[in-house]
Amino acid sequence: MRKKMRDTPNRDRPREKLAARGPQALTDAELIALLLGRGTKGRDVWQVAGDVERCLKHAEGCPSYDDLLRIDGVGTAKACEIMACFELGRRYLGGDGVSGHRITRPEDVLPLVAEWRDKKQEYFICITLNGAGEEIACRVVTVGILNQSLVHPREVFAEAITDRAASIILVHNHPSGTLEPSAQDIGITRQLVEAGSILGIRVLDHIIVTKNGYSSLKELGHL
Repeated sequence: MRKKMRDTPNRDRPREKLAARGPQALTDAELIALLLGRGTKGRDVWQVAGDVERCLKHAEGCPSYDDLLRIDGVGTAKACEIMACFELGRRYLGGDGVSGHRITRPEDVLPLVAEWRDKKQEYFICITLNGAGEEIACRVVTVGILNQSLVHPREVFAEAITDRAASIILVHNHPSGTLEPSAQDIGITRQLVEAGSILGIRVLDHIIVTKNGYSSLKELGHL
């Protein structure tokens, strides 16, 4: 359960996080909490933001004024502000091609790494994502020999920090064709998860790919 806003460290609060890392680093809930500003009596802003986020997902676009007013903690002023934000986004950013590929499941990653799935060497790839889960960049971090690739957190997170990424997804191919993660794969994943936690950049998944399929370390319970 998320801490109440007053119990959240200053560096992790939406306003301070946006000032330090830009709006792309914030999750949907954080952007909504920033827009709301505060909660109401008996309801922390995170609770209200969570309800608004669910409303947005259900609406699959701009929610209606009445839908927003049904949320406990959203009054007429906040409902109008939220709808105004959507309309401004539609007018100035709609259809501009800036938004990246949104990744919500391992299958969404496969088109991004198609060229490396059947390589004879092991390629370790890092996909950086913004707060909305959209791809910022997809980069090769290291190239190994056969099935061995040495990966250091410094190389993985250097570009992620430059991108102001909110999270990353790790991918590497297995030239052998096996989809079973090795002990080294699991160890590297845990090391990078720990490093990302310190940096405030989440490792969402580590995906092993071959020309015939994929396996997700998150789905296997290693994250």
